Amino acid sequence: MVILNNTVNSLTEFNHFFISIFQWDATDTMHILWAKLITVAAIFLFAWGCNKVVRYFLIHVVTPIIKKTKIQWDDILLHHGVLTHLSKLVAPIIIYTLTPAALPDGDFWFAVLERLSLVYITISFTRMINSVFTAIYDMFSDKQEYKGRPLKGLLQTSQVILIIIAGILCISIIMNESPKTLLTTLGASAAIILLIFKDSIMGFVAGIQLAANDMVKVGDWICMPKYNVDGNIIEVSLNTVKVQNWDNTIVTVPPYALVSDSMQNWKGMTESGGRRIKRSVYIDQNSVAFLNKEDIEAFKKIQILRPYIEEEEAELLEYNKKMGIDDSVLVNGRRQTNLGIFRAYLKQYLLNLPVVNQELTCMVRQLPPSPKGVPLELYFFSTIKSWVAYEGVQADVFDHVLAVVPHFGLRVFQEPTGQEIQQAISSISKN
Repeated sequence: MVILNNTVNSLTEFNHFFISIFQWDATDTMHILWAKLITVAAIFLFAWGCNKVVRYFLIHVVTPIIKKTKIQWDDILLHHGVLTHLSKLVAPIIIYTLTPAALPDGDFWFAVLERLSLVYITISFTRMINSVFTAIYDMFSDKQEYKGRPLKGLLQTSQVILIIIAGILCISIIMNESPKTLLTTLGASAAIILLIFKDSIMGFVAGIQLAANDMVKVGDWICMPKYNVDGNIIEVSLNTVKVQNWDNTIVTVPPYALVSDSMQNWKGMTESGGRRIKRSVYIDQNSVAFLNKEDIEAFKKIQILRPYIEEEEAELLEYNKKMGIDDSVLVNGRRQTNLGIFRAYLKQYLLNLPVVNQELTCMVRQLPPSPKGVPLELYFFSTIKSWVAYEGVQADVFDHVLAVVPHFGLRVFQEPTGQEIQQAISSISKN
């Protein structure tokens, strides 16, 4: 500061020096004007020279040192031009500081030059801070623990706030008013501001909620039928969330829709031990029957069923004997059915499949009968979760289920086709 004051005094003397060296009249307005112009030119030349020196120092001295260091954050700051924006502050600061040496306080051009210098300082400083924000975003977005987080939305929010603050400061400088006075004036038109920036404000609030509650991140598979969304998130920003659907179309939804509306996030499935398969096969009720001894002996030849059948038969035999049941009649006592044996077979089949996660729920259950037959539902979790392979697992399981149904004396229910109805009518007509 002492150096700058000495420089100002020197320039003031330099201003008078031009008047004396050119033997100008100190009371002549034109001579004074020329002296001021030469002094202002000297200030600009000095500022330009200082700027060049600082830039040379940063580029040829500081930059090589940064590139040789092992740490990464300084390289990221350098890549985003933080040092370049910092060097741009030198010239306007010098001009602002030395302007009083050339122009008296209260002069019109003094006010213009001073305010323009302050505006330039504000803009350059804002651009430097913006570069720092972008560099910080790059540093954190590359880290594994922050991958997929809605950091871009937070970056854009910070940039918007920074630009608003810089805009208010620039306007207050140009108008020569206190920022507080300007904010008071803007407060009166808050409703209009809220209307204009409604989406940005709602996006900002939603972005904070999404980040704080870890609701979504880039790469998550989400479903929102209301917005025709069914795919992976590819970008989360301040005003939009971009989702690439499975048909490769891109859908954009506002961030606050993810907070206010119903959303299904498949992240829990992808991070869990398996993906659920829940599908039924309908059995014709007319094909359900009791099993006789010959049937039971035939089913014992199925390896995965033999332990179950022997254990079940021993339990039923003991119960019927204890209750004095006459087993000559099939409906007396407790007996096994082909549907029950089939259900046990499917359960053992799933337990022996390597792609089924045995630590999660695995069952075969019978649902209430319907006009389409008796639904037999397979409920289990596949360890393979990628879509194509998962569909393959599901198809393989039910290919097998449909193929083995006839071996248990059962029929799969299927509504008659037009051809089958025609054949039935033709058969009746012939008879």
